[in-house]
Amino acid sequence: MSAIRVVAPGRLHFGVLDLRGERGRSFGGMGAAVPEPGLELTLEPAPEVEAEGPEAERALVFARRYLAATGLAGGARITMHRIMPAHSGLGSGTQLALSVAAGLAELHGQDRDPAHLARLVGRGQRSAVGTWLFGHGGFVLEGGRRGEHGLAPLLAHHPMPPSWHAVVAIPEAAPGLSGDDEARAFQGLPRPSEREVEHIAHLVLMQLLPALVDADLAEFGRALTEVQRITGGWFASHQGGAFAPGAEALIERLRGAGAAGVGQSSWGPTVYAIAPDRESAEELGGVAREAMERRGQVHISAFVNHGATVTADTTR
Repeated sequence: MSAIRVVAPGRLHFGVLDLRGERGRSFGGMGAAVPEPGLELTLEPAPEVEAEGPEAERALVFARRYLAATGLAGGARITMHRIMPAHSGLGSGTQLALSVAAGLAELHGQDRDPAHLARLVGRGQRSAVGTWLFGHGGFVLEGGRRGEHGLAPLLAHHPMPPSWHAVVAIPEAAPGLSGDDEARAFQGLPRPSEREVEHIAHLVLMQLLPALVDADLAEFGRALTEVQRITGGWFASHQGGAFAPGAEALIERLRGAGAAGVGQSSWGPTVYAIAPDRESAEELGGVAREAMERRGQVHISAFVNHGATVTADTTR
């Protein structure tokens, strides 16, 4: 069989819905897919599992986990071509895990459903936003987990308007929380008020989602920025404020420069802004670069309205 190429988008996390969990489900969340920074790898049939390139060791872990869960014999040679910064709020672990699993599934003629793959490689144990974006792209809203097991259900999936552009700024800052550190942080977070949780639900259902369907960026951006303001306060005890160190000033600069919607992706330090078109996004990108004193990374692109691609690599 020929080599398999997998290209996966980055994940912008737009916010969590409920840290109280008193109505039977916890967390919930929403986000959108961007092409950069993204991930690209190839897999070729091989007797054993081996990997090369950036994040090779991490790819090996996920490959072995997938093969053990499915009981498949044999292996693969994995070549990492392009990765997103780890622990930066872009869902790098989930996108890598699902990319490796999807490539192996294609090599072995197995099911590539993203929810199925997530269960096999142990992802989606808190947020399912990255899993559903891997499968569908665009904008997704998931409904939170019930109990300790099971992937949060996909409640809504919509394409992002093609003219809208994202400015993704990744400052040179401490990485966001992940793994066991993230789990401990969630356990220690104070519970938000019921009124705030209800307000988030109302903002999402009655303002943000209708604005997305209507392609009303001004209304969408107002709702998103307000969601970020409220939910950022829920995490303040662990990140020193509503946003990660260094992110708040950048967010305010972008907001003051006219960004329609601004926020921090997950634990950061990645910050994003949404603009109505490429020209406006380029201007905001310049503001971000200046605010970061030409350090860090800035990516500008339209959103991705399809999931990860898994194709035969004809270049080999």
